[in-house]
Amino acid sequence: MPATPHVEKHFTAGEKVRDVVIGMSDGLTVPFALAAGLSGAVASSSIVLTAGLAEIAAGSIAMGLGGYLAARSDAEHYASERRREDQEIVDKPDDEKEEVKEIFLTYGLTEPEAEQIVEAMSQRPKAWAEFMMRFELGLEEPDPRRALTSAATIGLSYIAGGAIPLAPYFFVPVAATALLASIVVTVLALLVFGYVKARLTGARPILGALQTTAIGGVAAAAAFAIAKAVS
Repeated sequence: MPATPHVEKHFTAGEKVRDVVIGMSDGLTVPFALAAGLSGAVASSSIVLTAGLAEIAAGSIAMGLGGYLAARSDAEHYASERRREDQEIVDKPDDEKEEVKEIFLTYGLTEPEAEQIVEAMSQRPKAWAEFMMRFELGLEEPDPRRALTSAATIGLSYIAGGAIPLAPYFFVPVAATALLASIVVTVLALLVFGYVKARLTGARPILGALQTTAIGGVAAAAAFAIAKAVS
């Protein structure tokens, strides 16, 4: 009887999804909140649209730059720690061996078993350093293209998210009326986005949809109330 192949279904696109979530969630909520706030103070959709487009341009650049700098910082931190770990293996090999042994002991190996593995690993300095980076420091080597990819993903996701709440203002000249349509399309977008995000990350989809929608609604309501109060 042929054996059924074992296929492990693990989610491996965490960083990309995180970037999309960061860009899309802010893109949906910030321009929506801005448009809602301006709609409480002005009557013309063109004013709201101009301000909203300017915010999306500035926001996407700022968010993308933030993602780029964060990824670069992660890469520089990893490189710095890797240099330190490589040097410690040369300068303090006995201490490093003891640290490796302690790691294996926490996984239930006996001391002789751990010592045997440690001695074998000490013959492979590169693998030894990589092991210490991952299991001692909890650091994974970042993709060298991560910074640019993260910046582009976050920026484009912000633009995509921000276009949704502003879309009604292109077609409806009265800001208050356009706001009603913007609320409908944005709430639907938040529900879908929250649901999909939760499904991808293994969370409860309905709860994820409701939480994402609630956050966007609170942000928009606060902006609208402030604009009304000062106008």
